Amino acid sequence: MYIEESITNFIQYLQVEKKYAFNTCVSYQNDLDQFANFVAHSYEINDVITIKHTHIRTWMVHLMGGDIGAVSVNRKISALRSWFKWMLKRKYVALNPLLKITAPKKPKRLPVSVNGAMLNDLIEPSIVVDEDNAYCTIRDAFIVEIFYSTGIRRAELCGLNVNDVDLQRLDMRVVGKGNKVRLIPMTERLCISYKRYLGYRSEMGAIVDHQALILTNKGKRIYPRMVHTIITNKLSTVTTLTKKSPHVLRHSFATHMLDHGAELNAIKEILGHASLAATQIYTHNSISKLKEAYAKSHPRST
Repeated sequence: MYIEESITNFIQYLQVEKKYAFNTCVSYQNDLDQFANFVAHSYEINDVITIKHTHIRTWMVHLMGGDIGAVSVNRKISALRSWFKWMLKRKYVALNPLLKITAPKKPKRLPVSVNGAMLNDLIEPSIVVDEDNAYCTIRDAFIVEIFYSTGIRRAELCGLNVNDVDLQRLDMRVVGKGNKVRLIPMTERLCISYKRYLGYRSEMGAIVDHQALILTNKGKRIYPRMVHTIITNKLSTVTTLTKKSPHVLRHSFATHMLDHGAELNAIKEILGHASLAATQIYTHNSISKLKEAYAKSHPRST
């Protein structure tokens, strides 16, 4: 079977049978297409049965030689593993070349977080509203507050609808990875900001997408790149961190929750992690702060 045909069928399988999210399928498509282009140009391979483990190893070396990190390479190898498992079940190939592949070790990186006082400056109710661009001013502050108050992902925020918020129960319905639905509690302060945002949203004029919660200034559902730009610009006014993204606010939410005594399992459920191992990385930040407090306060620390 031709590689291109196999990839197309595999992506359709992920979409139809596995019900994978759109962004997940796009990532699989991009990674597999990149591999297909590499073996086509480097080895003139276009049939799946001719792919060997040596071709995959050469691709990995090529990627890492192009300054692509171990995390990104591992994601691409994971896509190949899923693809070959699928082909084995359908007997498109007889052997799995990934069995001889060892993924590169991931560097240990602690999650980056922003000081809570700095974030409060971005979401205070007393924020000055630019009357010429009132909706965008309120919307951008509301986006920061949602991220910091709930810890949701960027794609989850873009997918929020108006009816996902229940002010009586004080919770928010979020559709996460794998279309898994979870309920996240809302603070009274976030509810106040939500009502304020809806007021400006209703006055913005023509609304194209009435279902979507967060809208562009043209009345359409907000999109991931725009959210990233908004957060980058907002964080640039309060921090000099190199990394400024929506995920930094997610990290800040989890770190600050843990610092103030929240149970790890509760944070796991709110973040929508599949396993506790993914949440445990935040304990490293808290342990560092405990060591700092010990060094400053214990009489025998010196």
